[in-house]
Amino acid sequence: MVQKIITLDEFIFQSQKEFPFSSGELSGLLRDIGVAAKIINREVNKAGLVDILGQAGHENQSGDEVKKLDVYANDQLLSSLKNSGECCGIASEENEEFIPINDPMWKAKYIVTMDPLDGSSNIDVNVSIGTIFSIYRRISPPGPVQQKDFLQKGIYQVAAGYIIYGSSTMLVYTTGIGVNGFTLDPSIGEFCLSHPNISSPKNGRIYSVNQGYYDKFEKGAQNYIDYCAQTSTDGRPYGLRYIGSMVADIHRNLIKGGIFFYPATKDSPNGKLRLIYECNPLAFILEQAGGRATDGQQRIMEIAPTELHQRTPIYIGSENMVKSAEEFLINLTHLASPPI
Repeated sequence: MVQKIITLDEFIFQSQKEFPFSSGELSGLLRDIGVAAKIINREVNKAGLVDILGQAGHENQSGDEVKKLDVYANDQLLSSLKNSGECCGIASEENEEFIPINDPMWKAKYIVTMDPLDGSSNIDVNVSIGTIFSIYRRISPPGPVQQKDFLQKGIYQVAAGYIIYGSSTMLVYTTGIGVNGFTLDPSIGEFCLSHPNISSPKNGRIYSVNQGYYDKFEKGAQNYIDYCAQTSTDGRPYGLRYIGSMVADIHRNLIKGGIFFYPATKDSPNGKLRLIYECNPLAFILEQAGGRATDGQQRIMEIAPTELHQRTPIYIGSENMVKSAEEFLINLTHLASPPI
């Protein structure tokens, strides 16, 4: 019996039935992002053949050196979202301010935040990179979009996802009802359902951290790394796997089990990764798959943003592994507290 292929468009259309009052804008946005991802994937796959490798010659708002493919991915997503008519504003890691989309009818209900090309330091060496996106309902009244529309807690996301450009290209997303993954079939040019109802293992044997910064990490993070590296009857030491593309590390750990963390450091006491563009959408996905995401003290999606490019520490992945990391961090905080 031939197994029926379900494309991303078909899946989105079928899923609309779960939202009886949906008018189709959210579904349209997800399809638009999928189309942009196909175009970006085409350029990623021929990166060594055209002039899109290397530096673009400037830094983005977060202080990271911009690559030519960063600029291409950002432009492609902006163009797709602006033309959709279903989005009233966009905030990108590559742009200092949010971008309003002018519409005289002011009908669009949604805003999009995105990291167009995560892990761009790996572009020139052919290592997996990705796109991260998040969708919220606007909270401002009809009219020009406002900054408060983008400074919402992660718990108010209506959809989030990522595209990973690797040995195959996958789009993984959630609308708050589980997590599903779609693999791009180049023979038909469509994302096809390949990983339905993804469930993150409660435990894993992989930890992902830039251990070269060990001496700069907070003490609780150092203690947890030591714990991961210890030999024990409970399956430790864990394997250290760190790619340097957050999407790639998260994707592996989502499927196989594991924890990814980027703690606060002496140089970055507020953390390095962006709350709105990276941490919130990935936290939404992991939680929907049964995982957990925290800054070490509180749930990532409960943090109230105060600025577009706000950073945060993050511990994300298999539920029990993240809980274990929290114990090291919280216990150390309690020990450092003055006696009552």
